Amino acid sequence: MVATAKRRHAMLDLARRAEELNFAGIACPSLGATIGFCVSLAHTTNSIKFWTSIQPIYYSHAIEMANTAAHIHEISNGRFGLGLGVSHGAVINRLGATTATPLADIKNYLETMKSQERFSGDLPPIYLAALRQKMLMMASEISSGAIWANASRKSIATQLASIPESRRNEMFFANMVPTVISDDIEAARAIHRKTLVGYVTLPNYRNYWRSCGYDQQIDAFEKILSGSAKETRNAEIISAMDNQWLDDCTLSGDADSVRDGLYNWSQLGVLPIAVMSSTSGGQAQAISQLFDAFN
Repeated sequence: MVATAKRRHAMLDLARRAEELNFAGIACPSLGATIGFCVSLAHTTNSIKFWTSIQPIYYSHAIEMANTAAHIHEISNGRFGLGLGVSHGAVINRLGATTATPLADIKNYLETMKSQERFSGDLPPIYLAALRQKMLMMASEISSGAIWANASRKSIATQLASIPESRRNEMFFANMVPTVISDDIEAARAIHRKTLVGYVTLPNYRNYWRSCGYDQQIDAFEKILSGSAKETRNAEIISAMDNQWLDDCTLSGDADSVRDGLYNWSQLGVLPIAVMSSTSGGQAQAISQLFDAFN
């Protein structure tokens, strides 16, 4: 859930409804003052788990993050999880941050947080944003879990198998899956295509999808990115998106199809986070459609 301006009370109402319906948890993206929203969730819900997915480490100093995370952890009676990541080039540039060493940055950040624990109190479970193997392996070494976004369903099992079974069984794994419930599958796919345009422009995502076997798809994207004018680039990228690649990273279809898709993700050992959009309304409408599908 994203608690944007003027919609924060409405999102808290939906969070309480998710709790009533016994959903597994609430994932809170970094839009809309996520940490503040998590504080509110700690007070306005009673049993449902919730976590950030994903809070960029460059938004807050590690000591302040430790203090705040420990506070939410305590007030929520252990229901809070802290998902952290290095984010993307566009966010880093906007913040004026500089980094050439994302693995070292996040390792140092966690070490600083843990050194503050004697003052802040117990920290919540910490999960790391992971796409490719180096960050996934670091997550298995220094954190309690890993969270993907727009991951390839056909490739995730291979990644998980790289983690020793004893460690894998202790960890939390989740993936943010763009999801649209609609009888018009092409309309749903059209929304996903718009959602994924920004990710296609990011080198780390293209490298990830290439590692999943989508060389031809990524070649097509990179040809557009290197040769097209900015004003036409997004439309060309959308036109180049193949359904096989798109359906591997998203969920589209009627309620039965989406339920099956979420179940299939769970059978891989990965909690699917349904990142909802709708062909007929905004975020609240999309979340209501998800509730109806499981009610």
